[in-house]
Amino acid sequence: DRGRVAHCREDTMVNPIPDGLHTITPSLTVEGAAEAIEFYKRAFGAEERMRAPDPTGTKVWHAELRIGNSAFFINDTAPEMGATPSFSSLWIYTEDADKAFDRAVKAGAKVTMPMADMFWGDRVGMMVDRWNIKWTIAKRIKNLSAAEMKAAQDAFVAQMQKQKK
Repeated sequence: DRGRVAHCREDTMVNPIPDGLHTITPSLTVEGAAEAIEFYKRAFGAEERMRAPDPTGTKVWHAELRIGNSAFFINDTAPEMGATPSFSSLWIYTEDADKAFDRAVKAGAKVTMPMADMFWGDRVGMMVDRWNIKWTIAKRIKNLSAAEMKAAQDAFVAQMQKQKK
């Protein structure tokens, strides 16, 4: 029970990191969180774990979503409480990146970089949603040693310099 602390009663131990979460959990603040939640379900297969509406029932004070084995939070803007829009970038690693990318585009994400194989060994595509959250869909396709990574990077930089001339 290392890391757990007693809370309220002596026989109740509380984990300081809630079950199912990691040390770092992304949190998005958007205008229209309920709509964003539905979009993330369609686009990325997100699972809604919980939602707490504000007292009026018109805004989301806090919601937890999960994509694969990772959770993230989302809430509506509330400038009076310091919650202003966040412009974040999130990566999703998945077994079938092309299928996941196509799904998100069909749901309405705007492509900023089509799927392509990258020098560092990933297949990657990028998009942005209407809340200006940037999403990268990726799949590791090649494991590289440090020396192989350096050689691939050097070749990429050399190619970029040739294109500038």
